[in-house]
Amino acid sequence: MSVLPAFRDLDFDDTEQTVEMESLCFACGQNGVTRLLITRVPFFKELLVSSFSCPHCSSSNTDVTSAGRIQEKGVCYTLVIQTHKDLNRELVKSDAASVRIPSEDFEIPSFSQKGTLTTVEGLLDRAISGLQQDQPHRRVVNSDLADQIDAFIAKLECLKELDSPFKLILDDPSGNSFIENPHAPGPDPSLHVSWYKRSHEQDIQLGIQEHEGGDEVQEARDDHDDDYAGGKQQEKEANGIDQEMIHKNEELMKNSDDLRQEVLNFPTNCPECNMPAETHMKLVQIPHFKEVVIMATNCEACGHRTNEVKAGGGVELKGKHIALHVTDVADMSRDLLKSDTCAVLIPELELELGPGALGGRFSTLEGLLLDIRDLVVDRNPFTIGDSGDVDMAGKLKRFGLEIDEVVAGRKDIMFILDDPAGNSYLQNVCAPDPDPALTVTDYERTFEQNEELGLTGLLAEGKSAE
Repeated sequence: MSVLPAFRDLDFDDTEQTVEMESLCFACGQNGVTRLLITRVPFFKELLVSSFSCPHCSSSNTDVTSAGRIQEKGVCYTLVIQTHKDLNRELVKSDAASVRIPSEDFEIPSFSQKGTLTTVEGLLDRAISGLQQDQPHRRVVNSDLADQIDAFIAKLECLKELDSPFKLILDDPSGNSFIENPHAPGPDPSLHVSWYKRSHEQDIQLGIQEHEGGDEVQEARDDHDDDYAGGKQQEKEANGIDQEMIHKNEELMKNSDDLRQEVLNFPTNCPECNMPAETHMKLVQIPHFKEVVIMATNCEACGHRTNEVKAGGGVELKGKHIALHVTDVADMSRDLLKSDTCAVLIPELELELGPGALGGRFSTLEGLLLDIRDLVVDRNPFTIGDSGDVDMAGKLKRFGLEIDEVVAGRKDIMFILDDPAGNSYLQNVCAPDPDPALTVTDYERTFEQNEELGLTGLLAEGKSAE
């Protein structure tokens, strides 16, 4: 019996996708029918669509709920809108995302709207429509407030006319929002993307941490465990059995050595179809570099495979800039480690991928280039279907052909890894001697880079302690 994914693409011939159940009608008190459809919108997210109908009073209701996974980090897009093409940029706004326009003191709070796929202009139109909805009632109840809202609506209409440039900030702690880059795969001068670690309050808001009361209970348990451990330690010292602790430390060191030889397995969910899967984890020592943790997931339900790399150590004292002049097809077999804080640049192809585009990768140069082609060309959501931009699709198709030329060794490029955390690596085939085609440069991080890595507060504390 084959295992079907929990989230499947819409298929009108698949009758098993819809689940029916009997439920209470709140309008008449009789029993109606609720239909549930768990599906996935291609290139968007997983959805739970529910529909209720009552045969007794003809009452009906529909609802769409996001069922997508929460990303490891939050994301913040800052877009400077200067032309009408910027207004036509497509964007994905999740339920948890907030939208701000600082110049107009305008904000759409998190969880105040359903997730949507629209354009920047469509987002403004939706805000204007929402403000106009109760205006007739406000003019009767509170005319002054209605006049103020009319004045604010006029400001939003002026934004659509682009009398002056303005800044739009899309902040999503769940990491599931997106703003189109029309210059892809090159950098976008009007768009700045940053990833950040969520705060405790944002985790609570997303429902992935308990409320404060749960933390107090946990702290009380921790205090009780500490007191118990302290009492046991005093008892051991009184009986003169410190040798037991030495023995435990020796066993721990032995187990650490064994851990490097073992592959650990733990259950998880597939990031593509959300079916139960198994993730394999192993510690690997990269020669002439450092120890890293490699995690790989293979889903038997949908066949999706993924791998992720985490640096074994912390953030290095300096950032690292690695440049490789690719002139031969043999360079494609070089091993590389790209951390999740590393940017990839290929000037000859006008390519610049930010740190969060591919996450952490341990692969070869050929494997990374093929992953880039798959991400930028094959899985680009804004060039697929009837509404896709023909010019953009043609540009990305040419980019994919150029990637194929590089992989085949018929085009020379300068391949650059820029990692502010210093945790990326590209194999030196001449090691331990210098590689004439490879240049590695350490550099001092800027204040903005330290801030994105979460080091600004730590550096300030270190200076105050000195």
